[in-house]
Amino acid sequence: MKLLYKDLGTVKYNQAYDLQEKYVEMVQNGSPDTLVLLEHPKVITLGINADVSNILMDTDDLIANGFEIMNIRRGGDVTYHGPGQLVAYTIFNIKKNHGGSIKIFVHALEQIIIDLLIEDYGIEANRDPINSGVFIGLSKIAAIGLSVHRGVTMHGFALNVNTDLSDFKTIAPCGLTTRDVTSMEAILGQSQNMVQIKKNVLNRFTQTFGFTSIET
Repeated sequence: MKLLYKDLGTVKYNQAYDLQEKYVEMVQNGSPDTLVLLEHPKVITLGINADVSNILMDTDDLIANGFEIMNIRRGGDVTYHGPGQLVAYTIFNIKKNHGGSIKIFVHALEQIIIDLLIEDYGIEANRDPINSGVFIGLSKIAAIGLSVHRGVTMHGFALNVNTDLSDFKTIAPCGLTTRDVTSMEAILGQSQNMVQIKKNVLNRFTQTFGFTSIET
C-alpha cells in the first residue's frame, strides 16, 4: 500500500485548507492515502461545535497580535496553530484501507504520537479517558480533530514541538479549562529539530498503517 507524503513547510491556514480539499477529492477518486506535514502562522480555528466563549481575547486584539480566526468543518472545539507546532493532515481512505472506523483511526493517530514521544524522545505520554489527544500528565501536548467525507478523512493532529505556549492563553484549548498545554521543547529543555521530527513521524505512520512505499 502506497502513501503520498507532502512536506509543505509553513503555509497559511486557508491555503492549506484548499489543498486538503483537493487531496480529499483525489483520494476519493482512487489516489493513495496522503499525509501532509506543515506549520501554520498564528491562527485560531473553530470546529463545527465550537463554543466561541472559549476564545479568551477580543477579536480586534487577536488580529492586532497577528492571529487569524477561521471557522472550519471538523470535529472539536477551539484550537490554536502556530510556528513551532507540527501539523499533520491525514487524508486517508479509512473506508477502503483502514476498516472504516473513525474511533479506531483516532486511536491509531494517538498511538503514533505516544510511540514517537516515548520511544524517540523519552517523554512519558498518555491518553485522557475523556478527551481526545495526547497528554503529558494533565498537560495536553497534541490535539486531534477530524472530519470524514465519503469515507476519506480530513484534518488530523497538531503536536506542540517548539510552540510558543503563551499563545495558548488566548483560548481554552478544545474547551478544556482544567488542563494546560505543554510542548516537547518545554519538557526537554531545548528547541527540537523539526526536520528530524518529521522524519520520525513519517516512519511512525509507515509502521502503524503498513505502508510499503512512499511517494513524494
